Amino acid sequence: MTTRNRVQLPPGLFITGTGTDVGKTYVTALIARQLKREHVRVGAYKPACSGSVPDSCGLSRWPDVESLAAAISDKVPRERVCPQCLSAPLAPPVAARLEGRIVDSELLRSGAAWWNNRVDLLLVEGVGGLLCPLTHNESVADLAADFGLALIIVARSDLGTINHTLLTVEVALQRGLHIAGIVMNQISRCGESENAGNNAVEIAARTPVPILGTVEHGGDSLFRGDVQDAVDWKTLAGLPLE
Repeated sequence: MTTRNRVQLPPGLFITGTGTDVGKTYVTALIARQLKREHVRVGAYKPACSGSVPDSCGLSRWPDVESLAAAISDKVPRERVCPQCLSAPLAPPVAARLEGRIVDSELLRSGAAWWNNRVDLLLVEGVGGLLCPLTHNESVADLAADFGLALIIVARSDLGTINHTLLTVEVALQRGLHIAGIVMNQISRCGESENAGNNAVEIAARTPVPILGTVEHGGDSLFRGDVQDAVDWKTLAGLPLE
């Protein structure tokens, strides 16, 4: 599918993943907190979110949306962080059908445009991977193309990540998307740390896309090897120099 309409947005980054449950929300919130420490007015936007959990009163809540909202400011209305929330943990158009709804393609875009002139930098977190269905005829890659933001690819650091990461890079490049870098994310405590470095080396040898670093399990920083590294997210996002 070709790009139809480029959406006017602030400078920003589009955080995608090699699949679901790779830690996109965790990494997006990490980036947001670093930018806030650097006194950047940062927004967070997730076009659609599937998979609710009940709170203590039995009401639906979406942990990913809450995590993003907390990372930027609890004062931001949740519907501005994510305007389309769905209950079933399925691809958005499938989850929407179960509720007798459709994913609103226009709202995916106008919801992001709301952040214009309100923040210096916008972080957009995708759904699943780049080819995850987003509407009945669009994928996440189609929305990323319309947004025109540089991609950050979040990849698990365990077994299988080389194939998944290289496939994601290949799809992005075929779609003409600019990739700012890859973040390796340690999902669990066991076994990943010794594999993460080897996997990063193998991926780096097979793609021109830079490995920005590894997020250790439960950590709030990126590391290159054993050295903590503060990535310049502002430059990667194209934020104009002061």
